[in-house]
Formats: sequence, structure tokens, C-alpha cells
Amino acid sequence: MSKKETKTNAMRILERNKISYKVHRYECKEFIDGVTIADALEEPYEKVFKTLVTLGKSNDYFVFVIPIAEELDLKKAAKAVGEKSIEMIHVKDINKVTGYIRGGCTAIGMKKDYKTVVHETVADLDTIFVSGGKNGIQVELLPKDYLKACKGTLADIIK
Repeated sequence: MSKKETKTNAMRILERNKISYKVHRYECKEFIDGVTIADALEEPYEKVFKTLVTLGKSNDYFVFVIPIAEELDLKKAAKAVGEKSIEMIHVKDINKVTGYIRGGCTAIGMKKDYKTVVHETVADLDTIFVSGGKNGIQVELLPKDYLKACKGTLADIIK
């Protein structure tokens, strides 16, 4: 990474925690979905994860990180965080809740430390790709390092 390139908050947090990562950049003028990103990076879908933010009946926010081609199972996700039910937050609220924008949202370095659950398949992978905290940037790192950085736990949370 050249000195001129700016680092995102997520990258600074990874470095502060002495977690090594690799930056992958892709062309992005506006939001694009994770499948398109994986295709641009020529990476298998099961290695690229998306970050979803939900609101529980308790009015607490919860973060779920799942493979990009999968769909969050709201019932399993609610059970994983001890809620009766959860719902996705509205796109317009992403920045207010997380400090990130749609497409650049990552569980590393949100405004608050929300309870984060990562789909259990992450444990079977050598490395994973997650948003680097800005559109056009993905970071690749070890699953155990990602879990440490986002204080995540594992559960079966997809349909």
C-alpha cells in the first residue's frame, strides 16, 4: 500500500490490533452488490462476506455477517442473539447507526460495538473478504483475526 493511499477506520483498527490484512480494490462509483464485487475480484462467493444490520424487539442493534450469495434467516439470527424477532434496518439508517455507508459497511469499527454474529462456515475458510469500510475496498484476512476484530461469535444464521 503506497503512502498516498488513505486508510479507512477499519484498516486503522486492524493495524492497531496488529492484525495483518491485504487490501483489494475494485472499481465502484456507487453501491454494487457482493456477488458483483466477488466477480470483480475473481473470488469464490463463499469467501466474500456481507455485513447486515438489524434491529431487535428490544430496540438493540445486531450485526450479522454472511456469505454474499446467502440470505439471512431472521428467525435463526434472532435466536442467535436472544431476541424474539429482528428486522433489517432501513438503508437510510445505515450511516446513522454504523458510521458507514451502504456497500462500505463492515463490522470492524462501527460507531458502537454491536453484538456481531458471523455465519459458521467462516471457520472452514483459510481467508475471507469483507468490506474495508468504503465502497471499492475489500480486506482479506484470516477468519480468526476477523472474529477478534469485530468481537464476533459463530452461528448458523442463513436460510
